Amino acid sequence: MKLIVGLGNPGKPYENTKHNIGFQVIDELANQWGVKLDQSKFKGQFATVHRPEGKVFLLKPLTYMNLSGECVRPFMDYFSIAEEDLIVIYDDLDLETGKLRLRQKGSAGGHNGIKSLIQHLGTQTFDRIRIGVDRPPAGMKVADYVLSRFSNEEQVVMKSAVDKTVQALEASLSRPFLDVMNRYNG
Repeated sequence: MKLIVGLGNPGKPYENTKHNIGFQVIDELANQWGVKLDQSKFKGQFATVHRPEGKVFLLKPLTYMNLSGECVRPFMDYFSIAEEDLIVIYDDLDLETGKLRLRQKGSAGGHNGIKSLIQHLGTQTFDRIRIGVDRPPAGMKVADYVLSRFSNEEQVVMKSAVDKTVQALEASLSRPFLDVMNRYNG
């Protein structure tokens, strides 16, 4: 059993923003697998998918980014999901736009959604896929930047990043995450 969590903020104003790339990946995965996130529990929207590799939950916390752990921890407890079966997808300011970085553990690196997860899970050891959104231009506040939409040029790059992330997630269902890291971190 796996839990794939995409971080983002709920609601129309946040759709397609840099901070919501985790939601976009979950939506694309659901689309490719032919499922809808039409179930809700613990302030989250989710789908249950039965794959040849086993049961997979796709989850979008609807708690807003900074409170993501308030959804994920009770969800994991309710469905008896271990930390080693969790994969989290989120945006990263320290990577260039569209670049992927897979890791098995680490600090929050200033990301409030990951801070909340670490606080509620009580560990920094869980699989994650960071998708680069780059740094804001000089003079622009980080909050304004991550809540902005991608330019037309960035949308092309991010479509490719989302597709690669979906491939990595599918690979992680049947292979050790370390093997997937070695392939996709290239």
